[in-house]
Amino acid sequence: MVAKKPEQALVEQWRDILALHARTQCELDRALHGHGLCGSDFEVLDLLSDGPAADGVCSFRVQEIAERVHLSQSALSRLIARLEKDGLVERAMCPEDRRGVRVALTGKGRALHGELLPVQRAVLTRMLAAEPG
Repeated sequence: MVAKKPEQALVEQWRDILALHARTQCELDRALHGHGLCGSDFEVLDLLSDGPAADGVCSFRVQEIAERVHLSQSALSRLIARLEKDGLVERAMCPEDRRGVRVALTGKGRALHGELLPVQRAVLTRMLAAEPG
């Protein structure tokens, strides 16, 4: 049996990670679809649900969200606009920087997040506990 080159093992490990991510993202999308969300939508709601709270309202600047979720700036802007249209988040100008925009969950968004949190966590548990391959 021929030993693999270290670089090949590294590439295969990377491809396994990508495949696990793709399978998990598809499962999340399937589980959340009936609620009108995809995995990326939930990721933003999840981030907003447990961030720092000022005046009782947790909000993040759009740039802070972009640093935490893996979407382009334009894709994130479209996602936030869709969540806002659905009444799940609201945008407001940053008091500390008038050029910035803060995003926060609405009551409806917080309720939906609470309802779907066990669904998302169950998918993650099932997919990430599974044997690779």
